Amino acid sequence: MVDLFAGFAVSDYDRALQWYRLLLGRDPSFHPNDREAVWEVGEHCYVYFEVLPDRAGGALSMVMVEDVDGTVSEISGRGIEPLRSEHYEGGMRKVVYQDPDGNELSFGGISPK
Repeated sequence: MVDLFAGFAVSDYDRALQWYRLLLGRDPSFHPNDREAVWEVGEHCYVYFEVLPDRAGGALSMVMVEDVDGTVSEISGRGIEPLRSEHYEGGMRKVVYQDPDGNELSFGGISPK
């Protein structure tokens, strides 16, 4: 079995916690310590942030979802809009969100259009 953790260095715990809660639509799955928060986004797949001010920003990661349009709509309903949306052959779509430190977390999948 393999577990995947996609991590984001951030500068401020409370600001990051608020933003990732809105983006992911729920509270963290667990808090390993007072600098990190972790969300399980799929079986054995996790997104987390850690307060590392000197390294904050610049991370890139993507979560593949079954319904990218539905995911984007839900996130917009919580008040976060994407930084950009990219379209590829075969209906593949990648929607990029940027946290307050400049880290990018994207959601990808087939768009039925």
